[in-house]
Amino acid sequence: MAQVGRNIIDEQVVVGEEKGFVRLATLNRPRQLNVISSEVVLKLAEYLETWEKDDKTKLILIKGAGRAFSAGGDLKMFYDGRESKDSCLEVVYRMYWLCYHIHTYKKTQVSLVNGISMGGGASLMVPMKFSVVTEKTVFATPEASIGFHTDCGFSYIHSRLPGHLGEFLALTGARLSGKELVAVGMATHFVPSAKLADLEARLVGLDSGDMDVVRSTIEEFSEKVELDNDSILNKQPIIDECFSKECVKQIIQAFEGEGSKEGNEWITPVIKGLKRSSPTGLKITLRSIRDGRNQTLSDCLKKEFRITVNILRTTISPDVYEGIRALTIDKDNSPKWNPETLDEVAEEKINLVFEPLEGDIELLIPETEANRWEGKYETSGCA
Repeated sequence: MAQVGRNIIDEQVVVGEEKGFVRLATLNRPRQLNVISSEVVLKLAEYLETWEKDDKTKLILIKGAGRAFSAGGDLKMFYDGRESKDSCLEVVYRMYWLCYHIHTYKKTQVSLVNGISMGGGASLMVPMKFSVVTEKTVFATPEASIGFHTDCGFSYIHSRLPGHLGEFLALTGARLSGKELVAVGMATHFVPSAKLADLEARLVGLDSGDMDVVRSTIEEFSEKVELDNDSILNKQPIIDECFSKECVKQIIQAFEGEGSKEGNEWITPVIKGLKRSSPTGLKITLRSIRDGRNQTLSDCLKKEFRITVNILRTTISPDVYEGIRALTIDKDNSPKWNPETLDEVAEEKINLVFEPLEGDIELLIPETEANRWEGKYETSGCA
């Protein structure tokens, strides 16, 4: 019987457990680096709604099985649906709707992030009341490089980072370590991975979701963060100078200028990455981050939903599917972008992906606390 029970758990993409006053959600696709599929989104939303409404639930923990927390969206799922219009509309809708509820969740949540946390996967980390990272944590938002855009609420998150760090992270896909995440405010605590299991056990044993109690418990295991000398966060003046420029082309030109100076050799590989990226993805991403500075969370998510649907529809470019093909299908890392250059990507074209979609195809964000869990896909104009 024990083995049968184990097999059932192994087959679940998200394992939900009730432990006293604590609820634990484990992303359970370790061989796929816990990428987010339609089933993952559906189960997470079900658990979180049930637990928020349950008076016995005081604290929520989220973690990933295996060596990743979550590597983000299931790119193969998008690629396989490329020939059928809006084949992924449901999962896209459900994910952005879920992102809103994670940002505004009414109970204390702790994410335990011991490994890869990228793209949409990081949307299950950064907005939490507490996010615990380790020396194994790796964060990035690399979507622009494959012809997509920085989504799942990150046009809201990145636009609120110090200076122009958000533009830098979104356009370059640069990676941050656990310590860097804490330093910049995208994680709350750094705990060595060797102590993570003990911390989880302590949290599970709590009979409280009180923020101060949870914080003090985590702090028993956490360590003060000191950045390495070569941390990208120590390059903020250069980043601000270059990534404040008006457009992607000017950003790259300014960045190249800084890269030619002695001591700035770190810029060379970053420039190479930028020049390999989708010109369309870069332009859309910069516009989205910049717009995000003056938008609410709801506005950002609605905007990202429109952009995503238009990108997947290849409204102005098929780059996203070419990017996925080159990265994960054929793995030749030689995408053929269309258009090929930044100059060929007209601003009028970029404007099109930000336009409202036809009919009732729109993300419904709850407007009052009374209808907080309404607006699900089933009742939307997308269904």
